[in-house]
Amino acid sequence: MSPPAQRLTLKPAQLRLIQQIAEHGQLQVAAEACAMTQPAASRMLAETERLIGAALFLRQPKGMEPTEIGRTVLRRARAILREMSSIATDVRGLREGYAGAVRVGAVTGPAVSYLVSAIRQVKQEAPAADITVDVMPSRELLTHLLAGEMDFVLARILPDFDSHDFNILPMRDEGVAFLCRAGHPLARAPRVTLTELADCEWVMQQRGAPIREAALAAFADVGLPEPANIVNSPSLLLTMAYLAQGDAIAAVSQEVADLLIQPPIAAGFAQLRLAQDLRVSAYYLLDLRRRPLSPLALRLRDRLAQSSASAMREVLPGRGIRADRDQWAI
Repeated sequence: MSPPAQRLTLKPAQLRLIQQIAEHGQLQVAAEACAMTQPAASRMLAETERLIGAALFLRQPKGMEPTEIGRTVLRRARAILREMSSIATDVRGLREGYAGAVRVGAVTGPAVSYLVSAIRQVKQEAPAADITVDVMPSRELLTHLLAGEMDFVLARILPDFDSHDFNILPMRDEGVAFLCRAGHPLARAPRVTLTELADCEWVMQQRGAPIREAALAAFADVGLPEPANIVNSPSLLLTMAYLAQGDAIAAVSQEVADLLIQPPIAAGFAQLRLAQDLRVSAYYLLDLRRRPLSPLALRLRDRLAQSSASAMREVLPGRGIRADRDQWAI
């Protein structure tokens, strides 16, 4: 039976000295590189060799050369020092918001209008940042946020959630567009009435979704029942495929309609021209009061806050909006 391995603990300063001696071949130069006096370096090397139980360097007329054991220790020392340097770099990146992981969520409109550009800005500054985005209804987003599964969300505050749980930054309301394929019979009409659309086929999100409810309320406001021919789906991809193959109409956020209609995507869709402007309630940028954000999450959140402030100044010229932390708790 072989004897149990002896535990050997060397300090980082000892590892750096071994590395510098091997690199320069002179104890005095190595000591200077380690910001030590030569006697202190000599004592440290002697102590290191005593701990290892063997000489690490041969003292030659032309300098110091590693022994066989010295080369083995040197190889491990270099690997350990590289890892320590990597740890320092990683920690610095995490502290300064240039590394780490962040998971956020959004309803569709702000995901398209704000979140994409904010993520692109952060990724230009921090390419190694691990950013995950989920697009889903507000109820699911708030549930994930309260469970600690998301850092922050762009969502609406629903009545059965306590707003005191959140730091809140108002963003904006969301426009509703009626989308169809570019070749739809009504696509070129200068104005389309809801009476003309009542008997059309529709693709809509689930009941309770703000965009669907805004569309149905528009029919009710002019005394019309809600459309009877509806395909229910929260999937934007399925909606696009369904519209492309027939004359169905979809109620989507204005940001989604603009993305699909305008270059560079220009996916062959059109927006129907309605006489009235349809909008849904405002959404907010929300994070948990009880859970401080990481530096990376703060960096991304601040980019979103700046985008919101810029957009609001365009809508309300002359009225500055502060995007600092004091604006969050309302």
